[in-house]
Formats: sequence, C-alpha cells, structure tokens
Amino acid sequence: MMSVWSHRPRALYLWLFTAAYVLACGFAQSLAIVPGTGISIWPPGGLFIATLILASRRSWPWWILAGCLAELFSNALWFYSPLPAAFLIYVGNALEAVVAAWLVNRTLKRPAQLETLQEVLAFVVLGAGIAPIVSATIGSATLAWFGIQSQSFVTAWPLWWIGDATGILIVAPLALTVFHNWRDKTRLTAAQWLEAGVLGLIFLGVAALSLSGYLPFAYIIMPPLLWAAVRFEFKGAAISLALLALITAIFTITGAGQFGDPESQKHKQIMLQLFLAISAFSALIVAAISRQHQLAVLTLRQSVETLREREQELSQLVDMVPSHVWRLTPQGEPTFFNRRMVDFLGLDVADSDRTDMSRLEALIEAVIHADDAAGFREALNHCLATGENFAMRYRLRRADGIYHWMSSRAEPMRDQAGSIVQWYGLCHDIDDQVRAEEAVRQSERALQQMIDAVPVRVWSVEPTSGSVYFNKRYQDHFRAAIADFDARGEPRIEELLQQLIHPEDAPGVQRTLKNCFENGSGTAMRFRWREKDDVYRWAECRVEPRRDDDGTVVQWYGVSLDIDEEVRALEALRDRERELSQLVDMVPVQIRRLTPKGEPVFFNKRLIDFFGLDVGDMDRPGMSRLSSIIHTLVHPDDSTRLLETVHRSLSSGDPFSIKYRMRRVDGAYRWVDGRAEPLRDQNGAIIQWYVISVDIDDEMRAQEALRDRERELSQLVNMVPSLLWRLNPEGAPTFFNQRLIDFLGLDIVHMEKPGVSSLAALIEAAVHPDDAGSLAEALNHSFATGERFSKQYRLRRADGVYRWVKGSAEPLRDESGQIIQWYGLTNDIDDQLRIEEELRERERSLWQIVETLPAMIDCAAPDGEPVYRNPQLRDFLGYKLEELDGTGKTRLDGTLDAGVHPDDVAGVKENYAHSLATGEPYARRHRLRRFDGEYRWVETRAAPMRNAEGVIVQWNVICLDIDGEVRAEEDLRQAREGLARASQVASLAELSASIAHEVNQPLAAVVANSHACQRWLLAEPPNMERAQRTVERIIRDANSAADVVSRIRALFKQSADRRVHTALSGVVNEARNLIAAEAARRRARIEVEIDSNLPLVAIDRVQIQQVLINLIRNGIEAMDTIAGDRVIEMRLRHTGNAVQTEISDRGQGIEFPEKMFEPFFTTKESGMGMGLAICRSIVELHGGRLWAENNNPHGATLIFTLPIETKAES
Repeated sequence: MMSVWSHRPRALYLWLFTAAYVLACGFAQSLAIVPGTGISIWPPGGLFIATLILASRRSWPWWILAGCLAELFSNALWFYSPLPAAFLIYVGNALEAVVAAWLVNRTLKRPAQLETLQEVLAFVVLGAGIAPIVSATIGSATLAWFGIQSQSFVTAWPLWWIGDATGILIVAPLALTVFHNWRDKTRLTAAQWLEAGVLGLIFLGVAALSLSGYLPFAYIIMPPLLWAAVRFEFKGAAISLALLALITAIFTITGAGQFGDPESQKHKQIMLQLFLAISAFSALIVAAISRQHQLAVLTLRQSVETLREREQELSQLVDMVPSHVWRLTPQGEPTFFNRRMVDFLGLDVADSDRTDMSRLEALIEAVIHADDAAGFREALNHCLATGENFAMRYRLRRADGIYHWMSSRAEPMRDQAGSIVQWYGLCHDIDDQVRAEEAVRQSERALQQMIDAVPVRVWSVEPTSGSVYFNKRYQDHFRAAIADFDARGEPRIEELLQQLIHPEDAPGVQRTLKNCFENGSGTAMRFRWREKDDVYRWAECRVEPRRDDDGTVVQWYGVSLDIDEEVRALEALRDRERELSQLVDMVPVQIRRLTPKGEPVFFNKRLIDFFGLDVGDMDRPGMSRLSSIIHTLVHPDDSTRLLETVHRSLSSGDPFSIKYRMRRVDGAYRWVDGRAEPLRDQNGAIIQWYVISVDIDDEMRAQEALRDRERELSQLVNMVPSLLWRLNPEGAPTFFNQRLIDFLGLDIVHMEKPGVSSLAALIEAAVHPDDAGSLAEALNHSFATGERFSKQYRLRRADGVYRWVKGSAEPLRDESGQIIQWYGLTNDIDDQLRIEEELRERERSLWQIVETLPAMIDCAAPDGEPVYRNPQLRDFLGYKLEELDGTGKTRLDGTLDAGVHPDDVAGVKENYAHSLATGEPYARRHRLRRFDGEYRWVETRAAPMRNAEGVIVQWNVICLDIDGEVRAEEDLRQAREGLARASQVASLAELSASIAHEVNQPLAAVVANSHACQRWLLAEPPNMERAQRTVERIIRDANSAADVVSRIRALFKQSADRRVHTALSGVVNEARNLIAAEAARRRARIEVEIDSNLPLVAIDRVQIQQVLINLIRNGIEAMDTIAGDRVIEMRLRHTGNAVQTEISDRGQGIEFPEKMFEPFFTTKESGMGMGLAICRSIVELHGGRLWAENNNPHGATLIFTLPIETKAES
C-alpha cells in the first residue's frame, strides 16, 4: 500500500486526464449509434491506453481510479445508464486499457513510441485488435443483461469492438505523440512550415468536399493523409487523423455528410467507424514505413561519412607506417607506393614507365642491386605464378644512390572465388640489422678463439638442430678419457654423460638437464667427472639459455669448472661445523647469536625446540627481529626490562645478565637466567654477540614455594585450632603460638619468679593444682629420657575457667641424635570429653530401647555376618549367636540354613547376596523356623548404615512375624477363587441355557413335523404330497439347529488358517495404534523397541493382533493401582529360529504364574479367565510358546515366540 501511495501521479496530471476523459466521452456520445450506450467511436479508450503505456505500473491504480470517476461522471451527464451497468461497462474499458498496455509493453520490452513498423503492428494488433475484445464482451453482455435500448449481445458486440478499435487507432497515437514531444524543442524549417501549411489546406479542403457529399467517394482523403504520414511521420499522421475525426464528427452531427443520413444511421455509423479505422491504420503503417526509411537513409549517410573518414585515416596511417608499402596487380605491375617509399626511392610508380619494358622490370633495373636483381625477379615471378607469399632480403638503392638492405614480404588479396585481385607488399629497412649481424659473426669468431684459450671447459647446443659444440679444453679431455673419441664423429651429450659422469651422479645430471631444456631455465649442478687416469674429480657445471627478442631459446651455453679441492675443503668444513653444531645443540643451555646491532641470526636446537620456532619465523614488517622476538616470546611483564637491558649493552658493549620469563612452545612461561658476551676482532670491534639462557624455572619456583611455604607455615601455626609451643632441651619455653597466648593470657605467658624455672612457674600458674604435680613429673621424665610426652590435664583459661586439654610433645634431633628442641601441641578436649560422656549415656539408652522393642532385630557387619541379635530374635530362634561359631559355616549361612524354610532358602540367599553386592536395601517375605520347630511367615527388611563417605559400616535388619496376616490373605484368596469359580459356573449355566433355548426351538419343530409326517404316511391311502412337504420342513428345522451349533462352535474354534509371511513389526505397530486411545485414557505410555533386519514369519495377522492387544491391555490394567510412571515396554528380537516378543509392565507382578494360563482362572473381579488361555492356544497353534516372568523389583513380562519356519499344530 505504501508503495502504491509513493508512486501516485501529480494531481495536475490526474485532473487533466479526468477532464480529457470526460470530453472524450461527450464526443463519443455525440456519435453514438445507440444513444445512451456509448456504442460508437470510443476516444477515451485510446487516451486510457496511451496513459497506461507511458505510466509506471505501480501508478496504474491511480489512473484507473481517475478513469472510473470520469466515466461515472460522464454517465451522469450523457449516458444515463443504471449505475451498476455504468460501472460494469467501465470495468470492461479499464480491463481493455490494462490488457493493451501490458501486452504492448511486454512485447516491445519498453514503452511504445510508434517509431518502427514492428511497434505500429504490435500496437495495432495487440492494442486495437485484441484488447477491445475484453471491453466489447463485457459491455455487450452488460447491455443485454440490463436490456438497455433493447440491445442483444450478438448485435452489439461487433459495433462495440469496431468503435473501441477506431478510437484507439485515432486517439492513442495522438496522445503518445503529445506525451513524447511535450518538451521537444525540434523546430521545423521554413520550407517544412510552408509544406505543412499547403498540406493542411489541401487536407481540409479534400476532407470537407469528400465528407460533405460533393465528392462521391470518401476515401479520396487518403492521398493527403498518406502525404502527411510520409513527410511528417507520426506527428503528421496523428494530427491529420485527429482533424479527420473532428471533421467527420462535425458533418455527422449536423447530418450534412455522407454518414449523417438519419434513415440509415446505423449502417452509416458502421461505415464511419470502418472509414476512420482504415484511415488510421493506413496512416500509421505508412508513417512507420516512412520513419524506418528515414532512419535507414540517416544510417546510410552516417555510414558513408564514417567510411570516408576511415579511408582518410587509413591513408594517413599507411603514409605514417615506418615501412615501405606497395601494391601490385595480379600480373605484378606496381600500382601504388606509400609516401615513405616514394621519399626513399626518389620516384613514384608512374615515374618508372618505359616503352621498351614493363613497369616492374624498369623498377628492378633502376632500384635493386645488380647482384640481387635476378634472384628478386625469379622469386617474385614464382609467387605471381603460384600465389604463394613472397619473402626475400635484397639491397635497394636509396634516392642518394646508396644501397640499403631490405626485408620484403608480400601477400595476395583474393576475392570470394579465391582469385587474386591485388598483391600487397611491405618492405623494411634492415641495413643496420644486417651490419649488426655481420659484426656479431665477427665477434663470435673472436669469442670462439677466446673460449678455446680460457682454462675452463665450455660447451653449447642449439635446441632446433641439436648440434653440440665443445671448446678445445673439453675436446682434449674427451680424447684423454675416451680412447676412440675422434673416430666416433659428432659426440652426443647422452653418450658422454654415461661414459664420463660417476654412475651415482649420472641419473641426476640427466634429469636436471632434461628439466632445464624443457622449462627453458638455467641451472647449476655438481657431479663427479672421470679424468684420464680413471680418477673421478668433482666438477660444477652451469647452464644458461640465450634467447632472442621474442624470448625463444636459440642457444644453450654450459661451463664446467674443476672444484674437487673446493668440495673436499667444504666437506671437511661441514664435518667440523656439524661437530660444532652437535656440540652447541648438546649443551644443556639455550644459545643464540646476534649481530653487532642486536639482530638474532642463529638459534641452537634446544632453543628452537623450546620456542617451536626458528630465528626467521618471527619477522614482522615495521619491527626489528629483536623487538619482534622479545615482544612475542618474553613475558609482557619482563619484555620492556629485557629490551632496555639489551639496548644498553649493545650501546655500551658491556656484558649483561638478567632473569626473565620466556614462553615455551606449549604456551607456558618459564624463568631463565640470560647472559650475553660480545665477540671482538683484533681491533676490539664487536663482530658478534653470543647469548645463553639457562632454564631456572624449577629453581625459581622452588624458592618461591619455599617462601610461600614459610609464610603458610607461619600463618598455619597461628591458625591451627590447637595450642602450639616450643621448649629448649632443658625445658625452658621459647615459643608460644598466638592461640596459646590468647588462651593463657599475656600475663601468665611472660610470668617469671625468682628462683623458679619459667616452666615450673607456668605450671604453677596455669595448670589445675590436682594435675600440676603429675604434669611436671611426666615432663621431667621425657626431658630425661627423650621419650615422647603425652598427657591429659586441666589448663586454666585467661578467664579463670579450667578446661581439659591433651598435651603432647616430641623432640627434634640433629644428625648426631642430640635433642635441639621440643615441639609441643595442646588440644582443647573439654567439649570432646563432655560429648563422649553424653554419647555413652545415649548409647546406654538406645540399647535399652533395642532390647525392649517387640521386634526381632539383627545387626551385621558390611559383609553380612551377624554381630548382634536382640533378645526377641534370640528367643525366637532358640540359640545364641556365638553357638554358630566353629560349625564350618559363616554365621550368615548357618543362620539361613538352620532357620529359613527349604523352599525359600535359595531365594533368600540370592536376595541377600544381591543386596550385599550392590548396597541396595533388602525386603522379602519367607518362612522362618521357631525354636519349637514350627515355620512361621516373617517379613525381613535390611538397610545399610553408611559413614560420611558413603561406605557401608553396618547392616541393620528387622524381622516381623506376619504369619497371621499371611494366613488371612490365603483364606481371602481362596474365598475369591471360590467366588470367581461360582461366577464362572453361573456364566456357564447362563450360556448353556441360551444354547439350549436356541437349539430347543428347531428340535421341537423337528419332532412335531416328524409326528405329522408319520400320520400322513399311515393314512389310507398315504398322502405323499403332504408327507413330502413335512419332510422338507424337518430338514429345514434340522439345518437351523445345525447353524445354531455352528455359530456357537465358531465362538470357541479358530477360523480357517489364513497365514501369510509378513513382518511382525508392522503387526506390532498396528496393535499399538489400536490400543493407543485406551492407553492414553488410562495415562499409560507404550514404548516399542524393534531390532533391525527381523525375518518374516508366517502368521494369521488378526489372531496375532488379538494376542498383542490382550497382553497389552492386561499390562495396562495391572498398572491401574500404581502412582508412578505407567509404561508398557515392547521389544522384538531375533533369537535362534524364532522371533521373540516381550511385553513388560510396572505393576505389582504375577502372584500365581503357574495358574494364569488355565481356563477360567482370573484375578480380576469381572474377568472370565479365558483371555490368556486363548492367547496361549493361538500362539501354540502358530508353533510358538507363551510364558510369564516377574520383573525385579516390580512388574511382570509376558513373552511369546513365533518360529520363522512355522509348523502349525493340528
């Protein structure tokens, strides 16, 4: 919406469009064939289409709205049609304009300007031909629908279409011309104005005479109209058509013209529309053809002018080319020399004409050197005869009589048939080049002599010919090393490499030379070369190419030098350097070398391994290597200090030593001790700096740890929640920690009495009088013997309260075993002693509770061995726990074997073992033998007691006598079974009564009909016909009874075997979907786990679905009483030759798994006990097996298998 609003036209344009539209409607009404309908020439359509063609598509809604308002207003002024009809007619007109504008713009790819025949034809066909079909159809249908002027669709449609097409052809070109040339500043010449005036007068006169009826033929107006179209193109055609339409309208309205006869108005109106349409179409077509002709003439003129300019440029270019250009006829006669050649020769083509010879022969004799004339003539005649290209070097005489070497080339120009029409030649002055080549050849001869004289071996090879040159020293070497060298002819490089180069080096040399020759790049290689005494010496060969101006290699040059002594010296130097490098890398320090300006140039291996980088890996633009390394690899807190120290030493030349942190390759910073010394030459100038760094990180960390440890110990001594003190070997106090000082009070700590030791004075002042003597005695004993001291005593606090403490002390000895100090620790145990007393009292109370509880309690060690039994349990069993010792069994096994019922002992042991292994609580009902031999039901529960770390320290067991409760439950179960059996019997009786009732009726009818048949047969004579009908009724009633029995049997008998091989997973998914609603209602969730690649099984799909639904429903009903998650878990897996299906629930489990598959056994109040029995029958009929298992700790699982190869039971 915002986009449409932003593209709204200017209000002035909208008002002008509306006004023009209203006026055009009035014009159409004046010419209307059917008044009040607008069936006539329709100028608004042309105005509407021209506007939409030039307007942007997003502004179309505004023009459509303005047109709607204008047409409705015009309808109120002139047409007087019903408002719905007027609106529908406008809808047709608007659709006509939209379709025309869209088709024309889409076809022409741009707004139409009517400047080409293609645009005019597209406008006429699409805008004036196809688009009016829309408005004619909608308008004619509207007239017929509303019954306006009693018009039918068939009669109105062609009139409407012709009128719209005529209006579009007349008005749209005029509107487009006005819109396109609104601001056009093109001015007509005086002659054009005169021609336009004369044409206008002629046009108006002919139009007035022809349309008024003075001239019998209206189309006499066509020549002036086409004249306007040809001379003034679309502007003339559009204006002429507008004037013609206006004149025609005036004569038609006044009734004075050929089209104004009221008696035949409809026919005359149709002829008027056709006349204007044909005139418009003809004028537009002629204007388009004229426009294209004018454009073609203009293009032709521009092309001719361009061709002339191009010819002039080419002529100047030929004269400016720094070469001699010439042209010959096909027979070889010269016809053109360019300016440079005329200036060079001093004559033009015509200057060589002679009567006794041809122009070509005269030129050869006059300007070509006598030694070259014959060859030139022969080569040129050969090319003229064969048509081949001409190329030759010869000497040409200049105007001053001097001959210059020229390189001349000529090629023929052929026509389309391949015949030569001209020869074009080009001649270059190469005199300087020829003289240079001669100088080069002389230089080569001199160079050859010099190469043979120099004490090196030189060779060269040409890539094109492959010829090889070796200088004299090379050839002497070949003769000395190869016996028959001179007899072999021209040597080949491959053979020489095989014979003279060491076998280990020959492949590499051949490969290097091959790559060199292929890539065109120079190379250098070292190899061992065989000398005359079969001794190999090291040689170095360098190969470089010589290229021409185009970069093409024209010659390869090679130089070989004897470097045997150099190689041996370098090898010895490398061995020495290798030893030194290994020595530097093996030194357990990090070494680097700096230039006198401080730039690092070498790192030893230990330093490279430490950094993970070499010396050149840290170069940064705009920063020195030293600064880059320090800022990258030194700790930020140390980098500035290190950089200043290094710069200071570099400036002063003094050694430096500094400790700093360097970053290792793993990112960790380590402390190092860096030292640097300068290396000076004989004049004392520094030529290098050698820097080493020793890793002292462990030492620094140890020192720091020692300081931290000392600080921590000091804080620890003061923070330890104990009283610490130190005595000298004689027992005098030398240190009290802060807690001891705060405990005793400052006055007592520093108490001194004359004649009494400080220790004795402290004991007298701070220790309880009842404990002072024994404490002093114990301390003196330890001082005398060196034994450890430990004692509990009461110590007076600063507030005067005595508190129990435990003091202990140990001596610190030197290497000789002499005591140098006593360290003592005193802990405040007053609260601990009071708590221990309270715990002992509470323990006595708890044991009394345990001994008097009316339950049997047992305590066991973590491994399950009983360690305590309360009196109730001992009285129940009739023996004491100690009596189990020495029997060869553990106390636990002895208790279980002696007391648990034989049917329960295995399960009890298994559950005990599981709880002891996992730490889970234990709960179970079983029978336990009383001292009198009677087994009674008990419920035993055991739970672990754990310490703070979660480790089991004891098992607490309670055993409750529930024999009465169990017996009551058994009685209740038997009562329920009896009730269920009675209910089943009642149901069976009801079923039997129903069966008897259903069978009794047809049987009674059989008996009655039998008696009747007997009577008819005994009659005299026997009535066979009636007896026959009676027998038929007997048969019918017997069949009825059989049907009843069959239906009853069908309730309990499986249907016909309809097994197919199918995937059991699909059956499971179908069963889950069928039971899903019931599961959701009971808040149960079904989870299915199916193994992949399960084999197919042969099953009755419906029967197996019945089994699955029955088992799932039983599982859901079993969880109705639980409060936790209700989940049915289904799993399908392949086991052996069968597919096993497991359905598990989380209910209470199965109490009687051995009876649940019996018919009429059920634990449900409303069940008949037939579901699981039927399920087992179905599974067994499929050759499978169905059974149940209890889950641990709760729930049950029903499992059935179906064989892959089914063998159904009969």
